[in-house]
Amino acid sequence: MSNEDASVTSAIDTVRSDVPKHIAIIMDGNGRWAKARGLPRASGHERGVEALRRTVEGAADIGIRYLTVYSFSTENWRRPASEVNALFGLLKLFIQKDLSRLKREGVKIRVIGRREGLPKDISELVDKAEFETAENDTFFLNIAFNYGGREEIARAVKRLAADVGSGVHASSDVTEDLVASYLDTAGMPDPDLLIRTSGEYRLSNFLLWQAAYSELVFFDVLWPDFDQVWLMKAVEMFRERERRFGGVTPEDN
Repeated sequence: MSNEDASVTSAIDTVRSDVPKHIAIIMDGNGRWAKARGLPRASGHERGVEALRRTVEGAADIGIRYLTVYSFSTENWRRPASEVNALFGLLKLFIQKDLSRLKREGVKIRVIGRREGLPKDISELVDKAEFETAENDTFFLNIAFNYGGREEIARAVKRLAADVGSGVHASSDVTEDLVASYLDTAGMPDPDLLIRTSGEYRLSNFLLWQAAYSELVFFDVLWPDFDQVWLMKAVEMFRERERRFGGVTPEDN
């Protein structure tokens, strides 16, 4: 075991009892990683899948229960068709190659986002991944694909309004908790920590409702270079923060 591996293992033992329950990640920087190396953007996305595998394993190792990753946004349709198709292909490759292992390790997969407009083979593969892991409960991997926070909220409000109109709910029943139950993330805790790689400082329409009180961490590292060491840094930064949720601490009085 290398010195770096030993330090990571020691850190894992230290924080396993005090880690965020749910981490969300904006996996940014694949294209810039590839450009810096004179490679096509698709190569950056391929290396990004490897980083995702490392992160899923690392998150499970340190006791995180929920991991939500931003894989393809509703705005990504504006990219060249070749890149969009490459991103679809990588999702297919990830599920086809990793599904058996994830199922065996107790990982439950949920794909959040709008299903309409996705190619039939992608939709079928997503359904298969969710069905085959539906009974797992060791670790929860949520893949935001064809996802946009505003679009998600609009879909939720539309469904809720229809239920109010049909008498399922009264307008006086509408609360934050009820709205949340109509979101794609219904039934899971909001993210405690949201990480974005590549040095950008914005949410980019990701989990706008759910991240209301998430701690935010921004790293300059490009996503293909993200690994367990960076994940541990983010967790340590989270542990050093004092979460107030709009309240005050005794020291503030």
